[in-house]
Amino acid sequence: MRIRSATLSLLALCFSAEAREAKEYDSDVNYDDAKTPHYDLPPLLVTSDGRQITTADQWHHIRRPEILSLFSNLIYGRVPKPSSPVTVEFEVARSDPEFMNSTATRKDIKIHLSNKNGRMAMHVVLFVPNKASKPVPCFLKHSFQNTTSDDFREALLRPGKLKNGWPLGKFIEQGYALCAVYHEDLVGHNEVNFRNGIHKLFYPKGQSFPKAHEWGVISACAWGAMRAMDYLEADQDIDHTRVAVMGHSKMGKTALWTAAQDTRFALAISAQSGCAGAALWRRKSGETLKKMVTRFPYWLCRNAWKFVEQEDDLPVDQHMLLACIAPRPVYVHSSTNDTWADPRGEYLSAYHAGEAYRLLGVNSSLSSRKSPAIGQAIIESHIGYHLREGGHSIEAYDWDRFLEFANFHLQPATR
Repeated sequence: MRIRSATLSLLALCFSAEAREAKEYDSDVNYDDAKTPHYDLPPLLVTSDGRQITTADQWHHIRRPEILSLFSNLIYGRVPKPSSPVTVEFEVARSDPEFMNSTATRKDIKIHLSNKNGRMAMHVVLFVPNKASKPVPCFLKHSFQNTTSDDFREALLRPGKLKNGWPLGKFIEQGYALCAVYHEDLVGHNEVNFRNGIHKLFYPKGQSFPKAHEWGVISACAWGAMRAMDYLEADQDIDHTRVAVMGHSKMGKTALWTAAQDTRFALAISAQSGCAGAALWRRKSGETLKKMVTRFPYWLCRNAWKFVEQEDDLPVDQHMLLACIAPRPVYVHSSTNDTWADPRGEYLSAYHAGEAYRLLGVNSSLSSRKSPAIGQAIIESHIGYHLREGGHSIEAYDWDRFLEFANFHLQPATR
């Protein structure tokens, strides 16, 4: 019995579609939409004290900050004020203008972070198309791959792809830079100590663990992406007004939280982000808050634990997170077999976020509560979506839709 349990634990750590499907079909989880409990979403355009939001100014200066504060304090965790100012320094450690047969320039960037509490660095890899007119738009991807690992060596490229399955050739051909930010540079995947990563730079004397309302792993990863954005603003090859942030699974959750907080990102893409990502908490379908904090207790802040099996008491739900990205475009990707991520809940979240987009004068939001047909991508809308056959992965079809969405919204001159 111990051997069997250990084997299942190891499988749960894998990122292959097979391993994820094996761990995701827990017997005590609901995957039947007909059995989803009745729920009422918290009103998007009504403040906590009951005021109706009717103007864009009220949204930007009253309701949106209120929603972000709730997410910061109750779900993802607030980044505290550091005990001493954190210095951010950029170093281009390597630049290779002959990457991929001279079609791209690869830049290896170190972002040094320091204050009186210590020093650390995060590593970013950037691929810039050589033939495109500069500055170019860019995809910033929250990455599961270590940007200093062999995954990014040119010798391991397959035609048009990196070893990890990214279609780098397509990005380069279409004039996009691709920036990868590793999710464990600043904090461990499921950190339990918070003594060796970015948190230590923010502790006052005597603190060694985040407070209940302070940042968990996802918030730390989002903070790191913002530092990568600081670098992209300084890189003359990059059009920092046309940077899309994206991620898959845990990193899809992080991409949405990143874009919601930081309006410098022009577009956001969430691939199968599920619980704490695009999916609605109150549906309690697939992965739930209880499942998340059991497996990954520190992805969120500890205040989130208070709402385990009490999701209806949350003053927010995930449609409100997507709404905080408005009026910037956001794209949500689901798949039929990824029931752990609750595809229906992901779509409904995107649908309900449309209320904020319409308030801001952006009428191209999802028009129907009914999910679109499998393989029918909604592109020419500020809220985009597609559902495809298959499991928990990003396939060629998905990448093509992401690029299509970005082409429509980030490159108006080419339409």
